[in-house]
Amino acid sequence: MPVFWLILIVLGISCAGFVLGRYRAMASADDNSRNLHSLPVYYGTHVFMKAIVPGFGLMILWLLAQPLVIDNRVSQMIPADQIDEGSTIGLVMSEVRRTAIGLENAVAQGAMDAGLANDGNADVDEVTRQLKDSGQVVTANITQPILRAAQAYRDMRGTSNLLMSIAVLLVTLGGVAWAVSQTHRGFRARNVVEQGVLAILIAAASVAILTTLGIIFSLVFSTIEFFKLYSALDFFTLLEWAPSFSGRGGASSLGILPLLWGTLYISFVALLVAVPIGLFSAIYLSEYAGPRLRGIAKPLLEILAGIPTIVYGLFALLTIGPLLMSVFGDDGLGWMGGGRSVMTAGIAMGIMLIPFVSSLSDDIINAVPQAMRDGSYGLGATKSETIKQVVLPAALPGIVGAILLAASRAIGETMIVVLGAGAAARLSLNPFEAMTTVTAKIVSQLTGDSDFASPEALVAFALGITLFVLTLALNVFALYIVRTYREQYE
Repeated sequence: MPVFWLILIVLGISCAGFVLGRYRAMASADDNSRNLHSLPVYYGTHVFMKAIVPGFGLMILWLLAQPLVIDNRVSQMIPADQIDEGSTIGLVMSEVRRTAIGLENAVAQGAMDAGLANDGNADVDEVTRQLKDSGQVVTANITQPILRAAQAYRDMRGTSNLLMSIAVLLVTLGGVAWAVSQTHRGFRARNVVEQGVLAILIAAASVAILTTLGIIFSLVFSTIEFFKLYSALDFFTLLEWAPSFSGRGGASSLGILPLLWGTLYISFVALLVAVPIGLFSAIYLSEYAGPRLRGIAKPLLEILAGIPTIVYGLFALLTIGPLLMSVFGDDGLGWMGGGRSVMTAGIAMGIMLIPFVSSLSDDIINAVPQAMRDGSYGLGATKSETIKQVVLPAALPGIVGAILLAASRAIGETMIVVLGAGAAARLSLNPFEAMTTVTAKIVSQLTGDSDFASPEALVAFALGITLFVLTLALNVFALYIVRTYREQYE
């Protein structure tokens, strides 16, 4: 049974349980809600929760565990001689899964006879031909063991889905029966429902933590698979990025240092643009601007934060690049060979970061107590001296934290770099040359039909975990600065 229909059936059973629970409660109270401990809706909700929570919970756990169990069992069926040199069991299992999906789709479309799809001794060339004729994307290296493993994979997944449907429906119906059996006029349904809602709120609050762990584990496992194919020492020390994935591993030179240099260089240029403009605008809005001007200027400034990054990329490509070319290009100083460069992307990214620096700095400056300003004025300081010697030192930890958070945002930017900086991975100090970043290469490696178990895609996970560690370190450092040096005011 498809998961979508199973979800609808579980929802239908739970809703029926709600009606049944409410009806049973009213019947036990002689249709007088005054005789009930709780409102009738609580009795219905009690049945609804005890039906849908176990049903969906079992479904989610089953769907998470099913691929791991099936992959483990099918991988044991693959002979060791099927794993070529430079390949891994993950790549072979990717071919198995792709073939299994192709068989399933071809049979469903009527383009392949079910007997041929289930025959473990079927001619491999005939199966491959029929799969390709039906429009299925399959590997060109289907062998008899891979075909048998694909057939087993498809059968196991079908059996598992059937067992899951039966188990989820039984658990849902059991939850309805259990909750209805508890329903009577003296049952404290409201207390049980409130405890259930509290548990749901705790689970919702845990989603962020679990999601972060899931991201980390997915990156780590895929990165480990990549480093089985490519040396980790070369990845972090080579000064050249020249991928070549022919023949599983190829003669690739995958040094991340040029990409890291481009990432940090473009981010540095962006911060040179964003920090002075953002900080000065925050000082003006918080210390000099009147309430009416502030009420107009601050929302207009923050509109920049809502503009999609692709728009900034187009702005860099169509406006900033030609403008820089007119000054530093062949018609000017001759330093710039094309519209795409570090400066082009850095300026556009800096404009994008202005509201981040400005808004956070403005809130931090406004948090400095007015009594500190009044004390400075009482000692004879001017407004500018008060800002320089009192307000900014007091707000400095928060401002530094805002700048570091903006830096982590710049490091993770993609579209502006793709359109404004080019795709050349190089180590250079010239800001008017084209460079690229880690995020841009992640996009290029995952663009196309490459399987996620192929070296072309696995290298993107290695790049991703490097970027994740870099931005995480910046965020942790920013929080450390803010919490260590911030002042507490009453």
